[in-house]
Amino acid sequence: MSSFDTDVPVLLLRLDPHPFHHGTLGAIRSLGRAGIEVHAVAESARGPVGRSRHLHRMYELPAGPVAHAGLLELLRSVSEGIGRPAVLIPLDDRGAIAAARLAGRLLGRYLLPAQPAGLPERLADKAELARLCRELDLPHPATALPASAQQAADAAGELGLPLVAKWSRPWLLTPSAGLRSTTLVRTRDDARRLYELTERAGSALLLQRRLPGGPDTDWFFHGCFTRGGTCLIGGSGRKERAWPLRTGLTPVGRRLPNPQVERAALRLAGHLGYRGILHLDFRRDAHGRYHLLDLNPRPGDRFRLFTDPSSGLDVVRALHLDLTGRPVPLARSAPGWLFRAGNHALLPALATAFAERPAARPPRTGRARRQGVERAWFAADDPLPFLAMTGSWLRSGLRKDAYRMRTAPPGSTPLPARPMPARPLGVSQRP
Repeated sequence: MSSFDTDVPVLLLRLDPHPFHHGTLGAIRSLGRAGIEVHAVAESARGPVGRSRHLHRMYELPAGPVAHAGLLELLRSVSEGIGRPAVLIPLDDRGAIAAARLAGRLLGRYLLPAQPAGLPERLADKAELARLCRELDLPHPATALPASAQQAADAAGELGLPLVAKWSRPWLLTPSAGLRSTTLVRTRDDARRLYELTERAGSALLLQRRLPGGPDTDWFFHGCFTRGGTCLIGGSGRKERAWPLRTGLTPVGRRLPNPQVERAALRLAGHLGYRGILHLDFRRDAHGRYHLLDLNPRPGDRFRLFTDPSSGLDVVRALHLDLTGRPVPLARSAPGWLFRAGNHALLPALATAFAERPAARPPRTGRARRQGVERAWFAADDPLPFLAMTGSWLRSGLRKDAYRMRTAPPGSTPLPARPMPARPLGVSQRP
């Protein structure tokens, strides 16, 4: 394993308010265990992630939306506190877009992958992703970009109902807008009414043919790329469970080889000359074609699933090696490795038992039983984030119970509240 330049710290940047984001914790642990000094910028320094023993310091975002000028000032201030250049790794789309826009003004303070101008913003834009798939002839659900409410209603009829509606730039949604980034549209009138909210959303409305989900249909790819779109480490995996069911978060995923998914990801990165970390989501249709549904120009929350079991190399470690000029060793695959996010995994496990069968799995051979499990929260060498998360999760459920009891009509028996994921699919991000 190549030695890390431990004189170069890392700053993790997350602008999306999510106190239970286990991807941030995974990055802190991975880099911290390699002997790298880890700093992080997040909404709250008092959340479970901030309890990690591998975190050197947490910097709290100011309250309210942060404009680019304010973020530039904050990043410069953090750089002064760190005292030397650091690798900057955004952990959400909004952070990746902001870092790319500010890259030229952060020279000398932070190390960032050299990207074509505006590339992260282009890739995170759902309309641009549809155009890119057409350009590369990659399978992508049939998509309409209506220019009027009537066109939205007509497109809904042509695409077939129900269909999926997406705002092309979900990072522009504000909490006050009261809109979800992704919505299931069931009628033509729903499509018409949704289009009329375009100004409030701040970006274009896309209507997309819905591909039915089911066992073995949802796949993903994580990878880190160097100059020219050359893959340093990467691989494919299958979503074993989801919450909400059949869509949304991936509380349980398994690393499995899928040549079609991997070829599509490598072809796209090579075409773009992408450098940095990519996370892609795919869905297989009834004809066996894998449609690219989403692309994120940053690490996904289950990136630790793609770790070399002997060296510990993963995408964030590979990026640090690459940006500091160190050689990145060839990574070994670990098919069958399981990722489990405990707080998100319980609800789909219970719901699936009543609503649907889990994704088909290969027979459990002796080798499969010995495969490892990457847990999002629990770690023997770093127990405090798990304990803090569990306590916060339970308190959240108790608060919801108390609220329902206070607001229930006299004489009624309110149902107990269930702890829900902090950010299910479709909850908007702050701008």
